[in-house]
Amino acid sequence: MLRLRSAAVAGVIALTSIVAMGLQSPGRRPAVDASTYVTWKAYGGSSDSMQYSALSEIDRTNVGKLELAWFFPVPDRTGDFGFNPIVIDEVMYVLGPANAIVALDAKAGTPIWSRPVEGGSPGNRGIVYWESHDRSDRRLIYAAGGALRELDARTGEPILTFGDQGKVAMRTGSPRVLGGPSGTPGRVFENLLITGSNTGEGYFSPPGDIRAYDVISGKLVWTFHTIPRPGEYGYDTWPPDAWKYAGGANSWGEISIDEKRGIAYVPTGSPTHDLYGGDRKGANLFGNCLIALDARTGRRLWHFQTVHHDLWDYDLTAAPKLMTVRHNGRLVDIVAQAAKQGQLFVFDRVTGQPLWPIEERPVPASDMPGEHAWPTQPFPTKPEAFGRLTFTAADLNPYLDPASRASVEKRFLAARSDGVFTPPSESRESIMLPGQFGGANWGAGAADPATGMLYVRTLHHPTIHQLTEFDPSERTAAGDGNRGRTAYARLCSSCHGDLAAGAIRTMDRTGTIPVATFSGDRVRTRVRQGQGQMPAFTDDVLSEAELRDVLAYLGVSAPAAPAGRREPEVVPAPDAPKPLSAREEGLALYKGKRYTGPLGRAFRADTGLSALSPPWAEIVAYDLNEGTRRWRVPLGTSPALAARGITDTGNGRRAWRNGPAVTAGGLIFIGSWADRTVRAFDTATGASVWTRQLKANPEGLVAIYRAGGREYVVFCASGSADADLPVEQAMEQWPGLASAQGYYAFALPRRSSDNHGKN
Repeated sequence: MLRLRSAAVAGVIALTSIVAMGLQSPGRRPAVDASTYVTWKAYGGSSDSMQYSALSEIDRTNVGKLELAWFFPVPDRTGDFGFNPIVIDEVMYVLGPANAIVALDAKAGTPIWSRPVEGGSPGNRGIVYWESHDRSDRRLIYAAGGALRELDARTGEPILTFGDQGKVAMRTGSPRVLGGPSGTPGRVFENLLITGSNTGEGYFSPPGDIRAYDVISGKLVWTFHTIPRPGEYGYDTWPPDAWKYAGGANSWGEISIDEKRGIAYVPTGSPTHDLYGGDRKGANLFGNCLIALDARTGRRLWHFQTVHHDLWDYDLTAAPKLMTVRHNGRLVDIVAQAAKQGQLFVFDRVTGQPLWPIEERPVPASDMPGEHAWPTQPFPTKPEAFGRLTFTAADLNPYLDPASRASVEKRFLAARSDGVFTPPSESRESIMLPGQFGGANWGAGAADPATGMLYVRTLHHPTIHQLTEFDPSERTAAGDGNRGRTAYARLCSSCHGDLAAGAIRTMDRTGTIPVATFSGDRVRTRVRQGQGQMPAFTDDVLSEAELRDVLAYLGVSAPAAPAGRREPEVVPAPDAPKPLSAREEGLALYKGKRYTGPLGRAFRADTGLSALSPPWAEIVAYDLNEGTRRWRVPLGTSPALAARGITDTGNGRRAWRNGPAVTAGGLIFIGSWADRTVRAFDTATGASVWTRQLKANPEGLVAIYRAGGREYVVFCASGSADADLPVEQAMEQWPGLASAQGYYAFALPRRSSDNHGKN
């Protein structure tokens, strides 16, 4: 029997003594411990993911004087480059040329040491720092080649006592092999690294278990099963045998830690397949959940499911924000979770009780064979949504030329568009808004602990889908390009597009890669180990024969057959039974049909402009003391429309790759990718108070720190090899130059009395 509690699926386990810590006595707002927020020691600034700086040297009155203090180029790693620097003791750690971890002088941007990493590219969003209590042991923790690794933070030397000769393989597990590292770094708490994983989004993907490892030894300390096993809470929200073959429900986004209480707040993504759930009937805990875990043991304290039985890829990926607000006359420690479906959920941080009612409202039914869409979904009554949740003919883009508008309107009228929870269909196209790349994606929020204000970066990105039936039991012999087309379409085309003119699309969908540059061994390594956002595909999902078929289809020479184990990068647990084949289990246990469809297909005109009227990206300000929205302003412009005098449209592409930072100086710093511009907004009004255009695309989270007595604001920016497009051809995006890719540090001009950096 499925357990539903009041407005949504929620479980609460909390001791009275802990609750007393959550509800504080009436009085003034607690003083903010500024020491927590004056440097940038962790991804997003701090373990509570606030993306906040207590520094105030740069403020509303002088931000217009910011100048480029230094630039560190990384021209050889083009595309998908949004690495958030961290700063410890005036040393900045970044991802540098040749996939190396580089230590920089944070005052000047000059290298101190550089360490090429083993096993492939490190995680593309950030790195983790840990130190012992006496600071005698200081480590950098990163992921590469399916494994966790460590460096000495002072020298860059690998720490070989960590794990097995310096690495801890994550693609292990029993009875099923789990996913590899996520592109988003985990969090340290005491001597533990708490991390999610990258599982992929198709059928038979690994489950997204949350894991904690000992920072010193690399030993696995605890695991939380996001697809519950028999006897575990939530098991009855799935078919009885789904734990043997269902996948996903992973945390690939940003985890937050309440260090005082020892609670980890973990947002999870959707179960797989993302758009069809005929083989996973039920609400599917712990997919699409905010989960509060005891950070020391992994024990569930409470959870809330923001989407039941997800059919829209509405992952929770933005960091939960740990704030203190005044609510009903008293101070309450809260956790605020922004979601991809454009809604903001706010809970008592300890009990999990919503601050304002959350209603279960009826949503459209599915017409897919075998599908059992959940009849209701949770809607917060406060605060009001930051996303656009409906799409009507009146919302079509007025700036399309007549031919494009006619084509878009015809397609819109033929499609199903019933709001934010419009289910995918086989009979016709379905339109989703905000869309699976819309709403709040990773890095989307920044919060001010001194005021209770939350600032959310949101994207309105309509996607359009139509499902088709496929037979996952088909396995083919090696070497046939026609059979390879089928495997490529099933697993690769949703991200890499169709093979056209000897090239496929990059993972970030912004450029192309000539397949002539591939070697079979290189492709096999990427497929089996994954890289960045690309998940690893084990033999259970893509057999060696199918991999060779794909290579034949692409016209790439086949790699040598792997020696020894079937999957050399998978390390079975000691004395564990042979892992179950998720494919074999799924085929044997679920006899119904399966359907699939391309992920992330944007609803656009042929010219590249969105079918939706602008703005396409915004910053939205909330006062969480009252649960009210203060203001909202567009973020960025469409370069081509701006050239025609049409401004304040917001970015229509890749705005979800940019994260803000808020400061005690009353500023919000953020980059906007498509127009190559970095910006500062006034926290009180949302007014733009500073802009600077780069030759590369600002990407990822902003970092703010002090070094040598000077405050710096750092942006990471990406480029590509052939991106010097005239602005009038750029439409919604203006790709950056490879030569301009790297880290940009801005600061106020030095005062005449300053002596820093003059030696």
